[in-house]
Amino acid sequence: MGIPHFLVIPYPVQGHVNPLMQFSEALTKHGCKVTFVNTEFNHKRANSSVGGLDNLKEEGMRFVTLPDGLDPEDDRSDHHKLFVSIKTNMPAFLPKLVQDINALDVHNNITCIVATMHMGWALQAAHKLGIKAAFLWTASAASLAAFYFIPRLIEDGIIDSQGEQTKQQEIQLSPNMPVMDAEDLPWGGFAKKFFPHIVKEMKNLEFGEWWLCNSTSDLEPGAVSVSPKFLPIGPLMESDSNKSSFWEEDTTCLTWLDQQPPESVVYVSFGSIAILEPNQFKEVALGLDLLKRPFLWVVRPSSDNDKVNNAYPDEFHGSKGKIVNWAPQKKILNHPAIACFISHCGWNSTLEGVCSGTPFLCLPFFSDQFVNRLYICDVWKVGLKLDKDENGLILKEEIRKKVEQVLENGDIKARSLKLQELLVDNSVVDGESSKNLEKFINWAK
Repeated sequence: MGIPHFLVIPYPVQGHVNPLMQFSEALTKHGCKVTFVNTEFNHKRANSSVGGLDNLKEEGMRFVTLPDGLDPEDDRSDHHKLFVSIKTNMPAFLPKLVQDINALDVHNNITCIVATMHMGWALQAAHKLGIKAAFLWTASAASLAAFYFIPRLIEDGIIDSQGEQTKQQEIQLSPNMPVMDAEDLPWGGFAKKFFPHIVKEMKNLEFGEWWLCNSTSDLEPGAVSVSPKFLPIGPLMESDSNKSSFWEEDTTCLTWLDQQPPESVVYVSFGSIAILEPNQFKEVALGLDLLKRPFLWVVRPSSDNDKVNNAYPDEFHGSKGKIVNWAPQKKILNHPAIACFISHCGWNSTLEGVCSGTPFLCLPFFSDQFVNRLYICDVWKVGLKLDKDENGLILKEEIRKKVEQVLENGDIKARSLKLQELLVDNSVVDGESSKNLEKFINWAK
């Protein structure tokens, strides 16, 4: 038997590339071969920001590229345009790519294709090529469960065929899962044009024999048992994976953190996609000023494409804080100076925060972030919700009040540390996730 050779294809956003990169590193540690498919645009971008991709060859991983079908100057933050282009252009290139890779290494042909959400066509292609296929879900298992139950939610009249909730109500996806607001279902906040795509995509995912979840049954016991296809292999924290970062990380913040007292700094980051409205940006800035304590704030660089309009209000001093464009988040969260994390509750950030034992303040924007907030605040009880005023804004006073509340609450900190311990136990050699990863690799052989 040759060693398994995986072809892995992420949807080209940071929140998909990172977990798939971490998953690939876990596979290579088990002696597998991995060929990682980037879009040409992202490969260029990651190589220029960290220059690290080509150094991974000796670790059993190599990189290949496929075109995303857009012109170099096209706006890739327009996700509808991006995935329509990928779906229209990329599938035609895949069989040839597989053929070329196999010709290079006759003894180690590709044995399995792994793709993330929006790349389900690759699983269908694998099926046609007679290659095994698996799906890596990069968000929480609870949000995958919600997608899985779409037909039932429509049948039960909880949502209509467009994915909109039919009325304000609380629902429970399965008996061991928490009760949630129907409006927090993970396709909320997206344009209606996305929902039909999701329904189609779930059919594509049926071609994947396993649905790998970056989670554990300690974190989401009810969700991971929804289907025998769900296989928890998380948390994927293999490396300091900045090798796939699209932006240059500012590491001066680590030196700055070294000079701050233990558990004094409020860390603020809203991930790689969310954009704060100008009024909300202003409230966050002024709220941080009110804190009278040090803060570290990640404000993504604005580019013409990014439509980020970060105008700091005139009365903002920011004298106690440090503002950076992009940061090595895992290292920051594990730094002893960090007190709490004001987060958009994307799943990667949620896992990194939980794995570092850091209490949260939650400001979700879209998709699975509302479900993640439910788990953070109501299920694990390791954070607090930031509440909006009647105009839908989170005001500076609310930020100040909640930061004080979360830092004065010893129970939240104690639960954060307990949860951290549970997660560390999962990834050790005999932990559930390690065993599941081995089960998956043996299946691929």
